[in-house]
Formats: sequence, C-alpha cells, structure tokens
Amino acid sequence: MPTPINRPTFTPNLWRECEQAYAQNPRAYILLQDSHKINVNLLLLAQYLDEKAYLLTQSQWEILISTTAQWEESVLQPYRKLRRIAKQHLAEDEYQKMLDVELIMERKSQHLLLQRLNNLVGETFNLKHADNSNKQHYLSLLGLDESVMATVN
Repeated sequence: MPTPINRPTFTPNLWRECEQAYAQNPRAYILLQDSHKINVNLLLLAQYLDEKAYLLTQSQWEILISTTAQWEESVLQPYRKLRRIAKQHLAEDEYQKMLDVELIMERKSQHLLLQRLNNLVGETFNLKHADNSNKQHYLSLLGLDESVMATVN
C-alpha cells in the first residue's frame, strides 16, 4: 500500500542516472521515440522514479507531459526534424554541431521537468505489490502499454 512521504528534492544528478540507462540501448529509445511518439526524457524519468519506488499519479504525469509540450513541439521537434534532413548534406563535424545543439535543447526539457517534478508530491511504494508504475502511467497516457518496452529491456 502506498504511503505519502515528505517531498524529496530531486537534483540534476537524476539525469545522469537516466543517461546511463539510455546509454545501454540508445537505438531502442530512439525507435520508441520515432515509432510511438514517446518522449525519451519522460520515459527515462518514469523508469528512474520506479527504481526509486516513488510513484506519481496519472494526473501528475499529465502535468509533466504538459510541462515540456509547447517547448518540444515548437522548438525541439522541428529542430530534430531539420537535423535529420540535413544529415546527408553536412560534413560529419557540422552534423555533430547540430547534435550538440539538440542536446542543449534536451537539457532545457530536462530542466523544465525537474522544476515541475520538485513541486509534485508522490508516494513510496513496494515494487512487488504495486498495481501501477510510473512507466505504466506515462505509457497509458500515450495509449500504449509496457509491451512496447520489449526493445529496451
């Protein structure tokens, strides 16, 4: 049974742990992003919070999704599309510079998520007895279930 806890303060260090998870299978995360419109930062955050046994509600996940939606739809996603189109027309170092700019934009999304996360109150839970997970909450908001995660695991 979940128990309310005092709100922890999450630091940017959580993104380092998320990046380590991403680095284990980056192609799978990109495939999820491209084929299912999954926000990789949100998925990594959900996995991180599940590992820490810190559960957010589905409505809190809706808040997190809306936190970065405008930024990502108006800036990050169009830039990503442009970078992918430009890839075949650029030298490798020029393309790398575009990737670096995209990473800066991803960091902006992470910063926005971290600020919002620190204003949400979650619950601790026992992983063995949990009916829900952050990953389930996030994926269900996209009309998906955990079966899409087969490529990551």
